[in-house]
Amino acid sequence: MKKNIAIVMGGYSSEHDISIKSGNVVYESLDKSQYNCFRIHIYQNEKTPTWVYLDENNDEAITVDKSDFSILLNGQKIHFECVFNAIHGTPGEDGVLQAYFELLQIPQTSCNHYQGALTFNKRDLLSALKPFGIKSAQSYYLNKGDEVNEQAIVDQVGLPCFVKANRAGSSYGISKVYEKEALPKAIEVALEEDDQVLIEAFLDGTEVSVGVISYEGKPLVLPITEIVSENDFFDYEAKYLGKSQEITPARISEAQKQKVTELAFQIYSILGLKGFTRSEFIFKDGEPYLLEVNTTPGLTRESILPQQAAVHGLDLTALFGSAIEEALR
Repeated sequence: MKKNIAIVMGGYSSEHDISIKSGNVVYESLDKSQYNCFRIHIYQNEKTPTWVYLDENNDEAITVDKSDFSILLNGQKIHFECVFNAIHGTPGEDGVLQAYFELLQIPQTSCNHYQGALTFNKRDLLSALKPFGIKSAQSYYLNKGDEVNEQAIVDQVGLPCFVKANRAGSSYGISKVYEKEALPKAIEVALEEDDQVLIEAFLDGTEVSVGVISYEGKPLVLPITEIVSENDFFDYEAKYLGKSQEITPARISEAQKQKVTELAFQIYSILGLKGFTRSEFIFKDGEPYLLEVNTTPGLTRESILPQQAAVHGLDLTALFGSAIEEALR
């Protein structure tokens, strides 16, 4: 008997449109002989959370019953055996939806709620991993309303540096700053996305992305991708508008490959992650420094993790189907 699968997509952040693309690719790619697939669009309608079923004509006439996460379709109540989480940003990547589904005892494809909240908060993630010897850039933290001391920031992290929204993805709210005088504007840009700001020292080296997924009951590290941006850094244009080279497998030494593979596996295990993840590193003096961990990475045909899976030998149908089967274990 075919399983009913809800594909949640959209979300409340600037990553909404990217999530819609990811969700549609999942919907198009899943094996319809195994799964009845239903797209659920979650978004803010004039600041009101709206959850609706999206039919084949993209009509949104049917509202989701949030009391049990069901829909009434043609007079029939539809419940779901599993939820495929394709929401980047809040509420799908920060633990909010994960907690909701845990309460309803509905399996879902991404990590659990605590891990979602922790990994989405770059500051807390890097702090939690530091005792395990995992290296990261020198950093400085600000909250909205804090006095900004530009000289103290420069003394701590140097120049150039990166100013980031602490809880945001897809390179929204990120600026590379070369001069102390540019810090206030960069902080303002970051605060448009989040009320917490992370400022990090610039690491000059090779950037790589390492996908780790749950596959056949255990973590699987996918082939490593080297990122070469045509822009000053791996920003939104580089990620989504073709302004970068994403080279899989990465052009790194065997020693570097072994180090970063073991490190990505270690992080996945330490944090108790599951589902799809993609960790970003920069090599400095031959050592991998962690930038962040994404627990609902992009899933379009051009996204990095599907590219890595393809090199490993998994097409989109196999990749997405494995996520559902792992969640149902």
